[in-house]
Amino acid sequence: MSARDSAVKRRIVAVSNRVATPSQADEAVGGLAVGVLGALEEHGGIWFGWNGDLKLDAGGERRLEIEKHGRIRFVGIDLDEGEYEGYYNGFSNKVLWPLFHYLLGFIQYRRADFEAYLRVNATFAKHLVPLLEPDDIIWVHDYHLIPLASELRKLGADQPIGFFLHVPFPGYDVLQVLPDRDFILKALCAYDVVGFHTARDLASFKDAVTQPAIGATLEQDHIAFGGRRVVADVFPIGVDVDLLARFATEAQGDSEVTRTLQSLGDRQFIIGVDRLDYSKGLEERFRAYARFLEKYPEARGTVSYTQIAPPTRVGVRAYEEIRHSLEQTTGAINGRFATLDWVPLKYINRGLNRRGLMGLLRLADVGLVTPIRDGMNLVAKEFVAAQDPANPGVLVLSELAGAARELQDAVLVNPYDTDGVADGIHRALTMPLAERKERHHAMMSVLRRNDIVAWRDRFVAALLASRQGDHERGTEG
Repeated sequence: MSARDSAVKRRIVAVSNRVATPSQADEAVGGLAVGVLGALEEHGGIWFGWNGDLKLDAGGERRLEIEKHGRIRFVGIDLDEGEYEGYYNGFSNKVLWPLFHYLLGFIQYRRADFEAYLRVNATFAKHLVPLLEPDDIIWVHDYHLIPLASELRKLGADQPIGFFLHVPFPGYDVLQVLPDRDFILKALCAYDVVGFHTARDLASFKDAVTQPAIGATLEQDHIAFGGRRVVADVFPIGVDVDLLARFATEAQGDSEVTRTLQSLGDRQFIIGVDRLDYSKGLEERFRAYARFLEKYPEARGTVSYTQIAPPTRVGVRAYEEIRHSLEQTTGAINGRFATLDWVPLKYINRGLNRRGLMGLLRLADVGLVTPIRDGMNLVAKEFVAAQDPANPGVLVLSELAGAARELQDAVLVNPYDTDGVADGIHRALTMPLAERKERHHAMMSVLRRNDIVAWRDRFVAALLASRQGDHERGTEG
């Protein structure tokens, strides 16, 4: 029996920082939510994580909110405000996030935050263990929960545990900045399977764990550490291509899409969609767009750029500074280039519903996706999936995004090269139809090969196979 067939009979327990609610699950269309939900719906199981509340009950006890939806139980746990501040805003997002994105100037390390990070992971493990069944397989997601496997092991959990990192994994020379790097690396070695988006991330991980301070060794098909086998591999996350294409087509009659189309007239349309985060390179992107208008004055009045950047981590100073900077840069660009009947840049600091967003992506002549570092960047894949194959737009993509490893037929640019991005925009806007169609077709083939179903099935199969290998070796011995 194959690993895939065997896995159907075993529950999956997915663990992430936040747990979706059943209503959110019904509306999920991209990224982690779709992949996790698909696996849970197929195998049955639990989705466990923080429920979003920052208040324990009157006795200081934690509540577990449990909602059943079909074959899935959604289990949410409370945190208090101090835990959240240290674990999430502190160590996770002021240390690990900038560190893993190579943005060392944003790191704000406090030992107390690291201790809160450990406590919350221990709390997750303590409340998760009673919910586990012997044949479960556990799938942990992202940098917030790196120590979870070691905490579960301390409590006697012997189930297969896998970890998927949704952000980049930096080189060891970058990791050396972190005082707790040895702990983090050893904690990752407590998993049976560790997954990354790209071969570059995988190579960085292997190099890091084989440093003398860690002491892991590379075997033919696994990493050996402390008497354990760790399978590390590449599992590029994808999107639900057909669903996004359908959304994009159906949304063409939506009011927001219709108004946008009417406002454009004969102008070409550039779109950017990003969370408001310093890793997304928005300030560099705005400067590159201004440079494009300088270098190619014939584009003035004939091109409109809309940047959608919903806020994230509200109240964190670094993000407030980015928002103010982008507002000022938008004003400066429009003040310099706008005319009475043309606004070159529209900056929207709020989110849109997924269907409407897919409709806007389909309208665009250019998708501008230029993070200064990204694990994957699913917006790049969503833009390609949303296009009309008969008249597709062109993706301008940062070579520092994980998606660039797969989408080689995008116009690849270095986000730090202002002139290079400006030239990339011009190339995309002037690309002949035949070339656009050829590039789009090639990228769609990649999207279908590495879609969201392939991502989840490959990971689950690898996690189950990691323990089947143990069983087979034990039988042979």
